[in-house]
Amino acid sequence: MSRTSILAISMKIPLLCLLLVTGGAEAFSFQASTQGGGLVSVDERTQRDVVTMNEWALSCGVQTSEGFELTTNDGLDYCVMTQQDLPVGSPVLYVPSEMVLSSVQAVQEFGTGTLGPAEQELLQSGKVDAGKIPLFRIFAKILVEYEKGQASPWYPWLNSTPRLYNTGASMTYACFDCLPPYAAGLAMQERVQSVNFQKAAKLLPLRLETLSNVDLLKWAYNVAVTRSMEWNGAERFIAPMADMFNHGTETEVELSFDENGNCMAYATRDVPAGSELRLSYGDPTNPSPLFATYGFLDESSPATFCKLMHLTEEMEELGYDFSNLLFYKDTGDISMEVYDVILYSILRKNDPNLAQGFYQAVLSGDVDTKNQFHEQYFAYTKEELQKHVDGTLRNLEKWSSQAESYDPITHPRVPVILKHNSFVKESFLRVKQNLDSM
Repeated sequence: MSRTSILAISMKIPLLCLLLVTGGAEAFSFQASTQGGGLVSVDERTQRDVVTMNEWALSCGVQTSEGFELTTNDGLDYCVMTQQDLPVGSPVLYVPSEMVLSSVQAVQEFGTGTLGPAEQELLQSGKVDAGKIPLFRIFAKILVEYEKGQASPWYPWLNSTPRLYNTGASMTYACFDCLPPYAAGLAMQERVQSVNFQKAAKLLPLRLETLSNVDLLKWAYNVAVTRSMEWNGAERFIAPMADMFNHGTETEVELSFDENGNCMAYATRDVPAGSELRLSYGDPTNPSPLFATYGFLDESSPATFCKLMHLTEEMEELGYDFSNLLFYKDTGDISMEVYDVILYSILRKNDPNLAQGFYQAVLSGDVDTKNQFHEQYFAYTKEELQKHVDGTLRNLEKWSSQAESYDPITHPRVPVILKHNSFVKESFLRVKQNLDSM
């Protein structure tokens, strides 16, 4: 199905000129509607009103490059396109600071006395680490603005956000049972964090009907997670309109914030007309973390985690993490770290002295010695790899068959789960083909 351009956003002021203007924030009025009521519907079947959001954003001072368009196939998922060539370094989008929601702003607005008890509950119980507190503040801000209805200055933006999410926070235990353990674990972490945020929200001065509405609290969490970005490693920001950029393994734009809190997007390379404008949401080499957090499968990702969950201890001892242990989708190549972890596991079980020698070679960067180990014991490593790959392929069939048995009406995340499993299966089949031919 071809994309339909529903919004062609033309600048009234050249963006480059606007970015050079000082004191531009006073040139527009960012105010709430005088009309109250009208709470945003969080029903998953509710259509997004992106057209009104676009009109609101432009009226509040958002500026875009010539040819900037919001485009959709189905009214659910949107992307940003450019219909004119963009030279590298050229400005693409400007969002005034007054429109930006931030964790800093939440503290300034509500005060530590309001947020403190809920945050202390999260921290003292060990439910989240301190790095997640800015996200909780964005979550609280969204709930407060929701309660204002149309009296909130951000009502048009809130009403443009997705209602149906495929994130880990939105999944059920039935969903987790259909996923490989690594993806299921990541998705479960999102669900647990969402539940912990919901419990902590009960210590905020919110309405009872808000706190008792699980669908609303889950929606607010998903909006906070999927529409916000971390900046300077400490705070969270949501810049309406800038949150319309999708993720890409290869990116066309990047976002930044100036000292006044204004958000700007610039082209990271020469972009031809007719291209989608994307930015990075995270590590592009492995789609599972993005799948769990954001609810989509990045099919352009070159690789997937090799699913050696049972060797996590060995992986960590060698100084690796999940992002190092990869199977490559298109070629079936195996990252060297996978071979290292499997051989280390074999040696630990059979000869601790040899295991220690291999361990020292890996940690010291002694490539020659490490390669000698691999050459000598490659047959054992290959056998273990083949067992793992064949076992995982059998499990993928089982997990996907279980997902296919669900009614998609009552389990709307089934399609994205099946896409995820198919991506993993394709990668493993190519790896299997390479191993069998060795």
